[in-house]
Amino acid sequence: MKSLLLALLITVLVGACATTTSPTGRRQMVGGVSQAQLDQMGAQAFAETKQKQKVGTDGRQNAYVQCVVDALVAQLPQQYRGVRWETAVFVDKEPNAFALPGGKVGVNTGIFTVAKNQDQLAAVIGHEIGHVIARHHEERITRQMGAQTGLAIAGMIAGAYGGEGAASTVNQLGGSAAQTAFLLPGSRTQETEADDIGQRLMADAGFNPAQAVDLWQNMMAASGGRSPQWLSTHPDPANRIRELQHAAPSLAPAYQQAQAAGRRPKCG
Repeated sequence: MKSLLLALLITVLVGACATTTSPTGRRQMVGGVSQAQLDQMGAQAFAETKQKQKVGTDGRQNAYVQCVVDALVAQLPQQYRGVRWETAVFVDKEPNAFALPGGKVGVNTGIFTVAKNQDQLAAVIGHEIGHVIARHHEERITRQMGAQTGLAIAGMIAGAYGGEGAASTVNQLGGSAAQTAFLLPGSRTQETEADDIGQRLMADAGFNPAQAVDLWQNMMAASGGRSPQWLSTHPDPANRIRELQHAAPSLAPAYQQAQAAGRRPKCG
């Protein structure tokens, strides 16, 4: 019976996943949830955030954020342009933002202290939208499913040979190991990828990609030269700035082409 259950667990894990390619060409493992399920989870998380946090009612701020989002998503593949992107501004001093599957974007008022103009705000939001179109949420869910299945298999084996107590110990220790050695490095990879996608997206939308560098310099200055706590899983800020600086010249033609085509956002 134990051998049969072990085989079933492995079959479920392998069958639920598929290898695909991200927008930057990186191979990634996704699967186990449909786009409809992802969109539903995004909508639920967005609704819960609006219930828990104070939603800003400043009309100018809300219009500003929506304008930037609209300019960015107009350059996305058709499957994302067909989505009605909903935005919300949250009254929170933490300079943070997020985007979720299903077309949800949230921005804290604290971001306006470091994003000094529309180009820098586009760098933040473009990065967050990059997570969505690179299927990072689905990728993280797939990894979590894999970690949980792997722990179940290890727990079953430990239980078979060492009893119930051994199985419990494996499960408790395994969760911490999976978080440290398995999920965290992937998160940093995703953040770097979202930087790449977001900077290109802002250039295509007519925002100056060089301003992504200024944004992160502002972010570092605001945090006293240290990475904010919420960026603990992100790439080293100094390395991030160097990568953005390196990419900006190669994106200048896309920015100039967007400007020549009349894509000149005037969000404020």
